[in-house]
Amino acid sequence: MARLLLVLLLMSTFLPMTHAATDEQPLKFDTQVNTVLGDYDVMKERRVIRVLIPYSKTFYFIDNRGTQRGIMVELMHQFDKQINKGLKPSKKTHLLFIPTARDQLIPQLIAGRGDIIAANLTMTPEREKLVDFSVPLAKNVREVVIASGKAPELTTAESLSGKSLFVNPSTSYISSIDTLNKSLTEKQLPPAIVIKAPGNFEPEDILEMVNANLADYTVVDRYLAILWKQIYPNIVVYENITLRDDGSIALAMRKNSPLLKAQLDKFTASHKIGTSFGNQQVYKYLRNTKWVKDARSEEEINKFNQVTEIFRKYGAQYNVDWLLMAAQGYQESRLDQSVRSKSGAIGVMQVLPTTGKELKVGDISLIDPNINAGVKYIRFMRDRYFADEPMSDMNKMLFTFASYNAGPAKIARLRKEATKNGLDPNIWFNNVERIAQLRIGNETVQYVSNIFKYYVAYQLIMEQIKARKAELPVAASTAE
Repeated sequence: MARLLLVLLLMSTFLPMTHAATDEQPLKFDTQVNTVLGDYDVMKERRVIRVLIPYSKTFYFIDNRGTQRGIMVELMHQFDKQINKGLKPSKKTHLLFIPTARDQLIPQLIAGRGDIIAANLTMTPEREKLVDFSVPLAKNVREVVIASGKAPELTTAESLSGKSLFVNPSTSYISSIDTLNKSLTEKQLPPAIVIKAPGNFEPEDILEMVNANLADYTVVDRYLAILWKQIYPNIVVYENITLRDDGSIALAMRKNSPLLKAQLDKFTASHKIGTSFGNQQVYKYLRNTKWVKDARSEEEINKFNQVTEIFRKYGAQYNVDWLLMAAQGYQESRLDQSVRSKSGAIGVMQVLPTTGKELKVGDISLIDPNINAGVKYIRFMRDRYFADEPMSDMNKMLFTFASYNAGPAKIARLRKEATKNGLDPNIWFNNVERIAQLRIGNETVQYVSNIFKYYVAYQLIMEQIKARKAELPVAASTAE
């Protein structure tokens, strides 16, 4: 069973398995390309239930010891205990967690690449046409508006007219905003503007950005907002401004699965929010949250504007995304040329004097040569280690940042290990990133994650600057 534990630990893939001689029958795992349909009886015969779940700070993650944790992980472990209670080892069914992007949860379920969706999924008419749901884990869930501490104050839902809401387009919040916009249009008011978050952003990621003033407004379930408010004190929760007040959250399964539905209904009735187990798990995972620095305060935006042209110049010279380099500069020094590290690194890009001399860019104590050195060095690393790798341009940069932080040899080893465990060695997020978390800890993972979040924030800033010039409604939503 050691191989099974490794698979469960790394959530790697559905690789064929070999077993030592025991009294257990072999588990019937599939390769990644195979699909399996069927109800609970088929799952029992295979002795595997595949749980599709998004990688999330709240619902599913791996700690630095390699343990799978999260509200939904604990919930499904309890389901595992229920269905296997009193059974001999040879008859037990095992859960396999499959990290899945939120926009792929339902398609993958329907295609037979998973059996249950455990993802804080709201029951909507559109989704109920595609999948079946268990008895709700939570009822009367309200979707409330959240604002940063520096966003203009709201009084009613109509106050969102012309404002920008930062949300993942794969969530139910989009349909709620659509309903709001229909109402605003009927009243001859400008609609709210949806800014689409990257597909790998979960609600708590967006709340983290709102807390750090990286986005002005968003929408989340009230219970998530109240819980994360304990961790993110700068967010403003508008409990009086709801876009939905009758939501139900449940586990999802393929249609025509009455046997599985019966098992899930029995389970959720005793483990939903409001029960002792449900309440305990909701609060358990809100203690060790990483913070994103405020990259959109007036002072920080002034810094950003001052260095914009320098980053543009060297981004063009070395053919790299200048916004990504600005994001790295913010991560390194908060764009402060006066910063000096204990190791002797200097300025915005935290360049060592020896590196500056080797790069022959001039006096790195001055901001222009300093940024020149930082961008030039990143381009050098990208060309040396990732130029010929079959990666997207963004992933080449993400791997370059990871190599800059942890060392290229170490990242190369992590990519090899990712391949062995069925992950994509050419994609950082949710692939090599997971192995990095296990093997070298959180520093590099957080380093790359922060740069990407600052990059998203800077993209929003540039869009807002452009919108102001064009006198679009979005300008009003971000005025301070």
